[in-house]
Amino acid sequence: MLTVEENERLTHVGPGTPMGNVMRRYWHPIAATSELEREQVLAVRVLGENLVLYRSRRGQYGLIQERCPHRSASLAYGIPHDDGLRCPYHGWLFNGEGTCLEQPYDDIAEEGGHGSFKDKITVDAYEVQELGGLVWTYMGPPDKKPLLPRLDLLVQDGITRKVAITRLPCNYLQCMENSLDPVHFEWLHAHLSNYLAERMGREPVMTPRPHLQIAFDVFDLGIQKRRLLEGQDPETSDDWTTGHPILLPYTLAVGNNFQIRVPIDDTNTLHIRYETAPRKADEPEQTSVPAFDLPYRREDGSYILDSGAFGQDMMAWVVQGPIAPRHLEHLGVSDRGIIIYRNVLSDAIDAVERGEDPPGLIKDAAINEPMIRIAREGNHLGSYRIAGQSGALVEREIRERTAPVIAS
Repeated sequence: MLTVEENERLTHVGPGTPMGNVMRRYWHPIAATSELEREQVLAVRVLGENLVLYRSRRGQYGLIQERCPHRSASLAYGIPHDDGLRCPYHGWLFNGEGTCLEQPYDDIAEEGGHGSFKDKITVDAYEVQELGGLVWTYMGPPDKKPLLPRLDLLVQDGITRKVAITRLPCNYLQCMENSLDPVHFEWLHAHLSNYLAERMGREPVMTPRPHLQIAFDVFDLGIQKRRLLEGQDPETSDDWTTGHPILLPYTLAVGNNFQIRVPIDDTNTLHIRYETAPRKADEPEQTSVPAFDLPYRREDGSYILDSGAFGQDMMAWVVQGPIAPRHLEHLGVSDRGIIIYRNVLSDAIDAVERGEDPPGLIKDAAINEPMIRIAREGNHLGSYRIAGQSGALVEREIRERTAPVIAS
């Protein structure tokens, strides 16, 4: 278990907090580009900060603070301009660097007709880039900025993509610890699905198979989670030989999709399910990545448990509360991956506090181009490849493992 103080250290993500300082060293997806095709100005909350994401009339993206420094009106209702975003209240214009370009009345009224007051006004602004149909932001120190990782599914040719978005009333760590917990699949998904089917008078829909072994391997970009189920061959089952990577700070790669859990603040999470499939021969190339909302509750407030793993996972995360009370938990041998993940995050906090980089940042362009391939079970894009520190592409031996854990 964690103490209350240790739990806060890992879960609080606002400006100036230990984990907030770590999170601000990575790039974060904050919206789908197709959302900005429908609506040019979006209110977003990321890492406890209220911001506005906009697309200018020239098609440039910007991310600035929501509160106008003039009279505190919300820039979320702003008017897109060629060079930025105007406040709807008095027309003050801000660009993507946070500079105030115009103050319409003051510019005219000031003596000489060349207002200078605007030169003293700025707003918080963060860099944004588009990749793979998502808009990403970096909110950390400019001199520490890494490259935006070109993960395979984001940039690979010949595939189709879609984005499912869910906003969850719980801390990001609850979502992520689920990804480091292989054994829950046997119960939360298999046994629970069969119980739900039984209640509806149906036949079992899954075959629960006990976990025989679980293992976790820390690597450059995160942690590789592996499992061996009853009836699987340890030499050929890619659940065991390859597994599912958890990429720092909060992404699970499973087969042909990513699950990205962006902290909105301490008690809310933006869950992005990034789905891909090989493009069919007669299928046109996508010009836009569609995005849609994926609910986790019905209109009556009940959890959607009978539609597969996603609804079941989200129920398990949300019912723990806004921030899980980890000082009350009792961890067992099956929770080894959770402990490893917490230690990796804690070590990342220590590194940043020493003035060092947290793990998993990409700063070498040779590593990033043309893409970073990550091995995972059922991946349609091929083998695991990542560049070494020298920049030369190397094949990493997946079988170099830590000792497996025998699940009790």
